[in-house]
Amino acid sequence: MIRLLVIAVLMPVAADAQSLIAARTLPAHSIIGPADVVVAPREAEGAAQAVSEVEGQEVRTAVYRGQPILLSNLARAAEVERNQLVTILYASGRVTISAEGRALDRGGVGERIRVMNTGSRTTVLGAVAPGGTIRVGATN
Repeated sequence: MIRLLVIAVLMPVAADAQSLIAARTLPAHSIIGPADVVVAPREAEGAAQAVSEVEGQEVRTAVYRGQPILLSNLARAAEVERNQLVTILYASGRVTISAEGRALDRGGVGERIRVMNTGSRTTVLGAVAPGGTIRVGATN
């Protein structure tokens, strides 16, 4: 009886571990769609396990076909690219000031990036808003 218990404890347990791997080579800064990943029956440390975790995310560096999709290699999709012309908005109470600017960094919605006001050549830090607008001020 003890022998059966020892054997049962030492036997490997079949786990439902799975991870996502790239179905094709994904270049850096590409957005992941459902057709870009495949569920693999093996588990890779740090890899995504469900399509919902990665869909719409951007890969920071290239991921080659068959490699696991690591969560540490994902970021929000960029809304603003470096050197893109953007609108800078400052709002305080009922006063809103807008100016044209040039993004000095790339970033997704909610991320803080540096922007240069093209009129005054002043660099400010602001949060990326939907549509590529940069919000600056005390609340951002």
